[in-house]
Amino acid sequence: MTEKTLIQLGKKVRDFTLKDQNGADMTLSAYRGKKVLLSFHPLAWTSICGEQMKSLEKNRKKFEVLGTVALGISVDSLPCKAAWAKSLRIRHTPLLADFWPHGGVAKSLGIFRDREGFSQRANIIVDEKGTVMFIKVYPVREIPDIEEVLAALA
Repeated sequence: MTEKTLIQLGKKVRDFTLKDQNGADMTLSAYRGKKVLLSFHPLAWTSICGEQMKSLEKNRKKFEVLGTVALGISVDSLPCKAAWAKSLRIRHTPLLADFWPHGGVAKSLGIFRDREGFSQRANIIVDEKGTVMFIKVYPVREIPDIEEVLAALA
């Protein structure tokens, strides 16, 4: 794990802009007034990460009802994210490339794994004002419990 400290509940998340799988800029502050689920996965093209991202897509309507935008994030490049989203049939959930500076957003949240060069598997919920209201880091080989996330949003 990185030397930085994991961001704490009640702290503001520094604004960021990353590109999604379609090349569109996604800026955190553009979602003020909504909750945002930052769902970090280590790397694309792995089965556990794929299941994690498909669960976001599958629960999209539930997120909408809860006033939440779900974003999948990893250090993979934009072309990688585009091909992966297509292979997973993810059409609505933005998959963001925290590619350059490499893992910059993950580092700012204290969830970058320096040794491996990718982020922890983590879910961070940011409230309507940009403040952390939920955070959980999962074992790398564990699919996050989407019901736990939905309960935290409710």
